[in-house]
Amino acid sequence: MERGEQESFTYVLPIKATESHAASDLADYVRWVAARGEAIVVDGSAPAVFADHARAWGDVARHVAPAADLLTPMGKVGGVLTGLRLASNERIIIADDDVRYDDDSLRRVVAALDGADVVRPQNYFTSLPWHALWDTGRTLLNRVSGGDWPGTLGVRRSMLQRTGGYDGSAMFENLELVRTVVAAGGREAVLLDTFVARQPSTARHFWTQRVRQAYDELARPGRLVAQLALLPGTIVLGAAFGWRALAALVAVAIMLAEAGRRRAGARRVFPARASLLAPAWLAERAICSWLAIGARAFMGGVPYRGTVLRHAATPLKVLRSRLAAPPQSA
Repeated sequence: MERGEQESFTYVLPIKATESHAASDLADYVRWVAARGEAIVVDGSAPAVFADHARAWGDVARHVAPAADLLTPMGKVGGVLTGLRLASNERIIIADDDVRYDDDSLRRVVAALDGADVVRPQNYFTSLPWHALWDTGRTLLNRVSGGDWPGTLGVRRSMLQRTGGYDGSAMFENLELVRTVVAAGGREAVLLDTFVARQPSTARHFWTQRVRQAYDELARPGRLVAQLALLPGTIVLGAAFGWRALAALVAVAIMLAEAGRRRAGARRVFPARASLLAPAWLAERAICSWLAIGARAFMGGVPYRGTVLRHAATPLKVLRSRLAAPPQSA
């Protein structure tokens, strides 16, 4: 970014780590961000890890613990709201600790906030172990059905101040934030052509997310119904028409994913082989959707960091009604 663009945005990084990142590439990345704008690291890590991070980042970024009055069941939300409270700029970038902007993507997202109240760029993985390639199949399908949900958003601070924040009990916290802004009259921009790098998780973490991500779709009933129909629908078609019907379903899934890969210049960050794994992701979701329904029925929600969370996200019409109501006196 140009020198004159510095300090025109605030980068909020909520983190809760079990091991120190003081000597990792994240420390270098925080310094990179801080050289371009205001950086706030909201750190919910254990005291020893927090102290390591403070030594690594305290001279370049504002390093704080989540505010006690903003703690939420979905801990990331409390970190985001703490960062928004402390931010000195209107344009805010919120990002997970595995997100890695470059100058071009940073400039694009910051600039988009001049014409929109919340901005959703496109993540891609910096490397592609098997589970990241598998998950990229999901990303490509999302690109032809409303846009993907990345680990980073841009938002105008004044919009979330107007709404009083967003619900920290929602599992699908990015959707909750976007819906809250839209319900308050804000404009969302989906930047299909703005690509922000993201480091892949471990395979173990990938497996722990399968049912939880399927559970998120309780917030989008139309998609959930379609995904629940995948398993019985495939069985019925296979029984009625044999392998040809299954081959046709696989081909359709691959073509849709490839359409997502070819949209808005995405071929430069997504390899063609990722489209081939779209049917595998659909098979996973066909099973995990039913497991998510089972978790809701028998556990009351989905496990998350030692607790069980029930709420996926608030319907848009409920948020509009809530935000239209006059504020109640204390």
